[in-house]
Amino acid sequence: MGLFGSKENLEDLIHHAMSVMEKQPKAAISLFDKVLKQDSKNALALFNKGLALNQRKKYSDAVTCFDKLLEIDPKDAQAFNNKGIAMAEMGNIQESAECYDKAIEADPKYAASYFNKGVLLDKLQEHEEAITALEKAISIDPRKPNALVYKGIVLGKMKRHEEALNCFQNICKKYPNNLDAFFQKGIQLAELKQHEKALKVFDEILAKYKDNVNVIYAKSRSKAELGMYPESLELLKQAISKNPKLIRKWAKEEKAFTNLHNNDKFRALVKL
Repeated sequence: MGLFGSKENLEDLIHHAMSVMEKQPKAAISLFDKVLKQDSKNALALFNKGLALNQRKKYSDAVTCFDKLLEIDPKDAQAFNNKGIAMAEMGNIQESAECYDKAIEADPKYAASYFNKGVLLDKLQEHEEAITALEKAISIDPRKPNALVYKGIVLGKMKRHEEALNCFQNICKKYPNNLDAFFQKGIQLAELKQHEKALKVFDEILAKYKDNVNVIYAKSRSKAELGMYPESLELLKQAISKNPKLIRKWAKEEKAFTNLHNNDKFRALVKL
């Protein structure tokens, strides 16, 4: 480069980095670093580098990025929110909760912070408080179904299965392609002992996604509840082949399989 040569165009570098970030977060981080070498306080590069680092599970480095952003703008709600995500992943629950609260304080209409706070509270078994946070996220941004889906999941954990089912049915009407809500509708039908209806849901999903281990396991469970043990065991075998450790753990604790505890095939499958 000559004496009067210009630096690489920062906007082009950022645009390129953001275009590859989802599939190539490592490459994106290198590009953001090039930008930050020329402009250490470039907020867009710092923020997206933090997101990419979170994506790569480099949580401590991500926190460093978000802290730099907060030095530039102490009321950056997005920086607080994403720092909270990194803190939660590192197991710093108290600091994570404080980050979400600071994000909400900085921007009371930032739905993502209420959603993430709700998720955190759910993990802490504080379900009523989680519902309150999720409902706030829903009221702020009713167009996105993620908080609605999570609210339904929390209601299910609280054994409020009729409310959970109603929640998922409403989501399915509004967002007919939302498979998470459709699957959870099947789960709640099963919890309410409506296994024939649940099986129709699971079969519809498996027609498109035949290898989904969660759906295969859920179908096995409903078949067992209906006393259809050979079919249940065959499905359980399929599920175990895809994720042995987790499915065996679930099956050992599952009430639906209690009647199979003396069945030799079941005992061999789950290593009971």
